[in-house]
Amino acid sequence: MKKFLALLLALLVIVPSLAAAEEVVNVFNWEDYIDEAVIKQFEEETGIKVNYICFTTNEDLILQMEANPGSFDLCFPSEYIVERLMQNDMLAEINYDNVPNMTYILDSLKNPTYDANNAHSVPYMWGTTGLVYNKTMVEEEPDSWTVLWDERYKGNVIMLDSIRNTMGLTLRMLGSNMSTTDITALEAAKEKLIEQKQSGMVKAYQVDQTKDMMIQGEAALAVMWSGDAQYAISMNPDLAYVIPKEGSNVWVDCMVIPKTAANKENAEKFINFLCRPDIAKQNCEYIMYSSPNAAAIELMGEEYANNNVMNPSDDAVARCETIHDLDSAYLAIYNALWNDVKNAK
Repeated sequence: MKKFLALLLALLVIVPSLAAAEEVVNVFNWEDYIDEAVIKQFEEETGIKVNYICFTTNEDLILQMEANPGSFDLCFPSEYIVERLMQNDMLAEINYDNVPNMTYILDSLKNPTYDANNAHSVPYMWGTTGLVYNKTMVEEEPDSWTVLWDERYKGNVIMLDSIRNTMGLTLRMLGSNMSTTDITALEAAKEKLIEQKQSGMVKAYQVDQTKDMMIQGEAALAVMWSGDAQYAISMNPDLAYVIPKEGSNVWVDCMVIPKTAANKENAEKFINFLCRPDIAKQNCEYIMYSSPNAAAIELMGEEYANNNVMNPSDDAVARCETIHDLDSAYLAIYNALWNDVKNAK
């Protein structure tokens, strides 16, 4: 009888702790893409534990989502990956009764072409892809992607290790759009990138390490996303950012909930928290990407409004396009061409 009572007491202790352990949200986001103080504040205010896991490219994200159903409650893909996830019926519809702070999102980012009425996605951050250059190492302000092939900067160029961005900028430079399915144009872009690599122009293909290398003056030129660019510029005044005349892409990173999410309501609570103006302001100032939150932008005032990296001009945005998803056949072609570039000797 004593053993039975002891076992019963142990179960009474364990059961509440198991119930508490269920109050979690499993978040899958980019590296360096949230203020950790925001996570801590959410946990303190809600009692929900955030399990935070990181990826480095959109392609990594979708591979992990496909391979590990049920592992993630909230993910942060770019808009063209949202298209693919919707096509593959992998996203839950968001219950906006649980996300009232959606009202603060800029009207220009609501009801996008990639997700009608934002049924499956909420904008998290947006930005551009452009060129960071070191003013002490580059002879004049670059205005074209062709500078990445300029022999004066041999071995001093960092390329973005992203299929769609790097193939895309090369396509733009050659006069095509960034989501083209024209095989001749794609082959030409591949050959141009192989030429760049074989001529010794490229110091590295990478993502997160680039900002630190540019801060330290380890390269003259780098293809970077605008938020990483702004961070690097804030740490090294010799750096500047430009969107080349041929144009680039404007992108939106989104918050989405997989259909297999085990903690959907907790994910919606976290989305709503991130859309709260004071939190959106804090997060934007920490990671330095463009905010989709109108109220947060108002709170940030002139400092944000006058920053042409975080708040690009209408003319700069007009030179940019949105990348769109491709069907599986063309995805395979893009992947094969990119492998040819990366494996070129």
